[in-house]
Parts: sequence; structure tokens; C-alpha cells
Amino acid sequence: MARDTMSDLTAFLAVARERSFTRAAGQLGLSPSALSHTIRGLEERLGVRLLTRTTRSVSPTEAGERLLRTIGPHFDEIRLELDALTEFRDKPAGTIRIVAGDHPAETVLWPAIAKLLPQYPDIKVEICIDNAFTDIVADRFDAGVRLGEAVAKDMIAVRIGADLRWLAVASPEYLSARPIPVTPHQLAEQQCINQRRPSLGGFYAWEFEKDGRELKVRVEGQLAFDRIDLIRQAALAGFGIAFLPADYVEPHIADARLVPLLEDWSAPWPGYHLYYPSRRQESPAFRLLIETLRYRD
Repeated sequence: MARDTMSDLTAFLAVARERSFTRAAGQLGLSPSALSHTIRGLEERLGVRLLTRTTRSVSPTEAGERLLRTIGPHFDEIRLELDALTEFRDKPAGTIRIVAGDHPAETVLWPAIAKLLPQYPDIKVEICIDNAFTDIVADRFDAGVRLGEAVAKDMIAVRIGADLRWLAVASPEYLSARPIPVTPHQLAEQQCINQRRPSLGGFYAWEFEKDGRELKVRVEGQLAFDRIDLIRQAALAGFGIAFLPADYVEPHIADARLVPLLEDWSAPWPGYHLYYPSRRQESPAFRLLIETLRYRD
């Protein structure tokens, strides 16, 4: 196959997967117009239209979908094998893409990566913040981060954090005008700040446990966010009760800006794990990242 055709197929895969000439051009280091010209040339040589273009979107045609399914995995395997060749270099190199929620990204991933990258300038790390249960294979991430109990059985999981507790908290101002709940069921009488979790079908049901009894409570309130930093801000501002990781609110509990509630119902959960497909080819850079993140008591 001609070298130009291989390059053009790489360009097609980028556009088909990103559903955007602009984003694909950014990945490839091209201008959108040059990328569009490349795709047109490929379509002319093949004699078939591969992409449907409108002013707002780009999507593969039936022929394009077939080409994406058939050649995409092979190109991914080639990329992984090329990345693996970096073990023959003096230093690990390559790009690692990770999807994680905002809390593990801030408290676990970032501190470790901030120490690692200055020592290895040829390693690049992309972190996508997503609190949904992303399909890392379909979305072409190298790894994801979830609580241990939420990792699929067909994945390799590496523990990267200690056990966690979630706490219900509220500001003194909010509690001064309302009765303090002593059981999770009494949260139904309160203004609570919800967290939206599309992968769970809507809002997250708060999970409690006491003496082996597990309880899930769906709460109501005026506010809902998909980011825990905004939930914390709303709680500090007195808009209601929030349910957040204990380490995320402990400084505000210490300075009396937040009050912990239902502490006897807050049992520890298995900590965060880095997970990835068992068939993934581990590059030297990826192995180094795993060892950097691996949790040690």
C-alpha cells in the first residue's frame, strides 16, 4: 500500500473517531482545511464517500463505518507496538490517556504525575475528567480510575489509594434553621445537594452502612451538579447537605465551616483503582506510571 494512503487512512480514523475535523486536525498537527483536502483525496482514490459532512457535524457513512471497524483495531495495535519499542530507548516515552472522576484526578493522579513527569520529559499524560462509567476500550483510553468495587471483572485493577469514607456535611448556617438528621431516612426532610451521574440513570443515591446494614437514599433539593467541587461550594454557602469524600471536606470541618452528619453511618469503601484491559500491551511508560501510582500501606 502506498505511503500516502497509509497517512490518509490515519487521517480518516482521527476524523471518524473524533467526529470533528477541528479536533482531529489538532491531534494530527494539521489545519482543518488541509485535513479536509486529505480526506477528499482518499475518497476520490477509493471511489466512495467515507464521511457525511454538515455545518455542525461529521459522521461516517456506511462505507466509512465499515472501514473504521476493519482497519481501526489494526492501526491501534500498530500504535501500541510502536509505543512498546520505547523500551529500547534510554528513557520511557509516549502518551498515556486516563479517564477519571474529579476527586481521584485531583487527590491521587495529579500528585503522582506532578512528581513523575519532570523526571521523564518524553512521557505525556492526558487526563479526561468524567464521573460517568466510561468505556475505556471504546473511547480509546489507556486506563481508567474507579473505586475497587466498581471495576469490571475482565479488567486488570491496581490499587492506587487508601480506603475512603463519604460524609454527609452541611454548614452551621444551614443547620441553625433545621433539625439535625440522626438517620439517613431523615434526609428526606432536608434540602440536599444532588450529584448527577448519567451512567446511573440520573442522580446518585447516597450510600450508607451501619452494623452491616446497607442503605441507599435518594435525596431532593434545589441544586444538582456533576462536579464535587461545586457541590462543596454550595454546601459551604449554606444551600443544603452534601455527600462528599471525607478527605475533601476535612479541612472545612476542622475550621468549623462544615459540620459532619451521620458519621456512624459512614463506613469505609475500597479505595481507587487504576484499571485497564488485560490484553493491553504495557509500554515502559505505562508500566512506570502504574508503579508510581501503586498504593503502598
